[in-house]
Amino acid sequence: MLQKKTPGNAQQVSIHGIAKTKNIIHQQSFASMQFNRKDLTNEALLGLYKNLLLPRMIEEKMLLLLRQGKVSKWFSGIGQEAISVGATMALRQDEWIMPLHRNLGVFTTRNMPLNKLFKQWQGSKEGYSKGRERSFHFGSASHYICGMISHLGPQLAIADGVALAYKLRKEQKISLAFTGEGGTSEGDFHEALNVAAVWNLPVIFLIENNGYGLSTPVSEQYHCFSLVEKARGYGMEGIRIDGNNILEVYDTIKGIREYCIEHQKPYLVECMTFRMRGHEETSGTKYVPKHLFDLWEQKDPIKNYEQYLTGQALLSDQSVTDIRNELQHYIETELKIGYATAPMVAQTHEEYDDLYAAPVVNNKTTIQIIDNSKPDPLAAVANTEGKRFIDGIKEGLYQSMQQHPNLILMGQDIAEYGGAFKITEGFADEFGKARVRNTPICESAIVGAALGLSLEGYKAMMEMQFADFVTVGFNQIINNLAKLHYRWGQNADVVIRMPTGGGVGAGPFHSQSNEAWFVHTPGLKVVYPSTPMDAKGLLIAAINDPNPVLYFEHKALYRSISGPVPQEYYAIEIGKARLVQEGDDISIITYGAGVHWAMDFAKNHPELSLYILDLRTLLPLDYTAIKNAVQATGKILLLHEDTLTGGIGGEIAAWIAEHCFALLDAPVMRCASLDTPIPFNIELEKNFMAYSRLEGMVNKLMNY
Repeated sequence: MLQKKTPGNAQQVSIHGIAKTKNIIHQQSFASMQFNRKDLTNEALLGLYKNLLLPRMIEEKMLLLLRQGKVSKWFSGIGQEAISVGATMALRQDEWIMPLHRNLGVFTTRNMPLNKLFKQWQGSKEGYSKGRERSFHFGSASHYICGMISHLGPQLAIADGVALAYKLRKEQKISLAFTGEGGTSEGDFHEALNVAAVWNLPVIFLIENNGYGLSTPVSEQYHCFSLVEKARGYGMEGIRIDGNNILEVYDTIKGIREYCIEHQKPYLVECMTFRMRGHEETSGTKYVPKHLFDLWEQKDPIKNYEQYLTGQALLSDQSVTDIRNELQHYIETELKIGYATAPMVAQTHEEYDDLYAAPVVNNKTTIQIIDNSKPDPLAAVANTEGKRFIDGIKEGLYQSMQQHPNLILMGQDIAEYGGAFKITEGFADEFGKARVRNTPICESAIVGAALGLSLEGYKAMMEMQFADFVTVGFNQIINNLAKLHYRWGQNADVVIRMPTGGGVGAGPFHSQSNEAWFVHTPGLKVVYPSTPMDAKGLLIAAINDPNPVLYFEHKALYRSISGPVPQEYYAIEIGKARLVQEGDDISIITYGAGVHWAMDFAKNHPELSLYILDLRTLLPLDYTAIKNAVQATGKILLLHEDTLTGGIGGEIAAWIAEHCFALLDAPVMRCASLDTPIPFNIELEKNFMAYSRLEGMVNKLMNY
């Protein structure tokens, strides 16, 4: 057995080596549904009925409007309403829920105005996402509903982060995330459940097992008899229940919620149900045997509960009619308001304005903004001392932990061990392991957890042990963090530290430069310091910024570069480049290690007058500084360690050609690394690196 005490009405499942096809799960137990009201009042029973009936009636109306072309797409939850409604009613109104396509009952039970929901479904600017998202791909912080993305699995880890926030504040609350049986095949399911179990988080993972992932039956989706068996592997409790029985769902989730709070542990719930319509309306249901519809029609959650209430003398034919008329009037009234929406007028400036969350003004914290964009920036700065690049990062992180009690650090081996590069060494002793958290090896779940923390007002910094490993968390960064504010106005206060770059003989999976992947992603900010001063100031600025920031730190610079660093708590403005030195012959525009390559080259070639610009921020770019660099010499060399094709140098070159063509005296040239993976052998690595071709490119440009 998975547990000794079973919450609510549900019967616990314990199956060992039963040689049956999983489709039996969706064909068995079709006797009349058994309801147990326990201590629920008559009013509570009727309240459940109205909440259960409302999404069904809305859906029936939406299907009609879909056929009329008044809404564009619909994912029907008909037959599954008891899960959404029962689970939502079992939670507090201020506990976060992460719903999916078929969870209209979550939105209606949280009392979201139907007229605004209808505007959302029409793609109106007056909906929850200003016409930028479809159906249920949106959220509402005021209703504690987190908007889904199409990839399904990432929602589970966000629930981890929310639950962690509750745990840190010692609040008696839980989070709940929905997934389908198909979603349990995704790696995010494993990562989220594992993190929740390891960190003892009060979160409920709820599987809506309706038998089909679009058209793929469960027999082709997983091999265990029941998905709840997976709970045992994570060391958590699990239960399988009748997802069509509203009282069983409500009472079970209510009991599990109390369990999660009392024991500070996660719980897995598998709700057996059936989708009575297609995955979405155009996909149809031809792949489903007809007899399954006949069987599950007998288990319709509304008809069965209605019959139960009638048997309890709480409903009559007349009262059912009255309730339906009341809800129908509400729906028609709300739709009339929804129809009155103004026509969409695209405003380009508003699209850009909503890309990032506005900075939060905190009058309690004073911070000096140092403008070191010109040479000799320290003339007006006192109390500086020489520090290594790695020390600037460490000091910026340390002072940020002091300034922000709500800042949580997460990453592999960052606690007692101090991280792969020892940047957080001593932090766990100073700030405690609740704030300096070792993580399992699961990049996607930790990025998602960082986002969940942000939903609850925390700041999160995740250390990607090597920037190369970010591929495992790519989806969370690109589709959740980056798009969140644009989609439904929710900020993502997350910094991801990215130890990056070559020159240390570490080979293809510990040395690649991948910053260009993220510069292509609207909604992110990408910074890349080259000096100890900027390393500290830009990290502090990134942590203060309410938007997702990828902070690239070159490993080869950690202990090889030193320079003056102000002792105080200060920030360097994100989006502002730094003029390293002025010159007349050639302008080298670069960043990261490229800055030091350019400086060394200038030192070794005093006969040349080189203008060197350190971009520092790659997204957004400082186009004013770039134009000034073009104007200074008329000859531009774009230098970066990243490979040539698709590198940021190509984007900047195109911008210069488009906006500064009249200022040019020669074609814009690029000096980049080879278009190959970065090799391990030191001699091969030297040949790969852009600096091996720097002198040749400078001569070519000078001789043009």
